[in-house]
Amino acid sequence: MASLREIKGRIGSTKKMSQITSAMHMVSNSKLKRAEENARKFQPYMDKIQEAVQAIASGDNTSSHPMLRERPVKRTGYVIITSDSGLAGPYNANIIKEITGKIRERHNDNPDSYDLFVIGRMGYEFLENRGYNITNHRIGLDDQPSFSSVKEIAQQSVAQFSNEDIDELYIVYNEFISVLEQKVSTRKLLPLSEDDAANQTQASNLSTYEFEPDKESILETILPQYAESLVYGALLDAKASEHAARMTAMKAATDNAKELVDDLSLQYNRARQAAITQEITEIVGGASALE
Repeated sequence: MASLREIKGRIGSTKKMSQITSAMHMVSNSKLKRAEENARKFQPYMDKIQEAVQAIASGDNTSSHPMLRERPVKRTGYVIITSDSGLAGPYNANIIKEITGKIRERHNDNPDSYDLFVIGRMGYEFLENRGYNITNHRIGLDDQPSFSSVKEIAQQSVAQFSNEDIDELYIVYNEFISVLEQKVSTRKLLPLSEDDAANQTQASNLSTYEFEPDKESILETILPQYAESLVYGALLDAKASEHAARMTAMKAATDNAKELVDDLSLQYNRARQAAITQEITEIVGGASALE
């Protein structure tokens, strides 16, 4: 049985840990509100650029732009979004499990058939240490990232598809559903699907527009920007998911710490009472022996 000093020390350390996790919960709550606001502010831009792409590409089956063409898949690219730090519950583990499972199933762990573009230290270090084929990575992002922080990796992944170094491009990230729910999502970025690039209904209000100099030239400029904006939009969504997951994890850790303190306090009081009873018994026994 642990001594009174050991139990008291555990109570003190657990209370300090509870204070830390409680503070982290409040910080994550504040960051989550800002992350949700950033994602909400970015949505109008996403809607407008998607509307423009749909209007330009709708009904244009003659376009030769590589982002609109399906081709035999020999090599696949993956943009993977993880966090730079842990203490976020299963946030990073779910992403890593998803991408390693896809590499095993679709590529038979063959590094010549895929490229990884990793955002976040946790994912990068895990995949790098296990020998996965990482083409580029970006770590040290701000809690409220700007597009410039991921511009290079977004442009490189899109350029590799345009240059036919890869034949399709996916993004794997945690989609923000609610504070208590984040779902791992795998979205196909390139080639653009028919729903993304040729929705006649949504584009009907722009179908009478004339484009200068021509549709092909405009697509050459706007399609890469659209694909890059999808990466940034997913990053904003993933950041909101990260803060929500960390907030939930720290709330659970704080509650568990409080329960542990209660259990240890009960154990301490019982041990203290037993020690007092033992001392009284010894005193009474000693007094009886002297009589």
